[in-house]
Amino acid sequence: MISLLRILLICLALCPAALFAQQRKVQNKPFIDERRFHYGFFVGIHDETAQLVNNGYIDPATGAQWVAQTDQMSLGFSVGVLGEWKLNRTLSLRAVPSLHFGSKHFTFKDQTTGKQEYQDLKSCYVGMPIDLKVAAPRFNNYRPYVVAGLAPYYDLSGNEQGKLKFKPFTLMAEIGMGCDLYMPFFKLIPELKFCFGLGNVLKKNRPDLIDPTQRIFTESVDRATVSMVVLTLYFE
Repeated sequence: MISLLRILLICLALCPAALFAQQRKVQNKPFIDERRFHYGFFVGIHDETAQLVNNGYIDPATGAQWVAQTDQMSLGFSVGVLGEWKLNRTLSLRAVPSLHFGSKHFTFKDQTTGKQEYQDLKSCYVGMPIDLKVAAPRFNNYRPYVVAGLAPYYDLSGNEQGKLKFKPFTLMAEIGMGCDLYMPFFKLIPELKFCFGLGNVLKKNRPDLIDPTQRIFTESVDRATVSMVVLTLYFE
């Protein structure tokens, strides 16, 4: 552990020297960051999932005990626009109206018999993330940054009758990182962002379930929170 710490300290000490050792290059779009407001758009992919908390419920009629979980990666498509307000040379406030088309896939397993059931839950989230961006000083034609903020999302898909049903509104906390890449004619910004749901979106009251045998899946889950990992490319 001590040797590893020494290696990390040496690397941190050498990073500034390596940075300053790089030669300065001609900057593309040298005044693009001087604007008070920035506008752009983005496209990307995301993986959305739901964290399910099972409660061990046992059906008094059949003795079945079902356990639910998200069983696979579900890639979706993301698109939106960017509005950025420059506060100073380091800080910016961003609004990112966005649409996320995707799905979540669940497996339900009866612990007594081993029987399995499945559900594919489609979603179409419209969101308005508000993020604070903290950027490092620009060097040549790149500028790394980190972002953090909150994002309200609303699911337009409706989530018709199924084993589980989610509430349409959720609030997420976001944290991410990216890098401004200054091209000759535009700015390209790859970004990776992690979004964590802050509230329970599971809908426990299910009058839409006409078949009583389908209620056990909802009864077996206490809560559900939605999360996403979003990889995007911004263009300014």
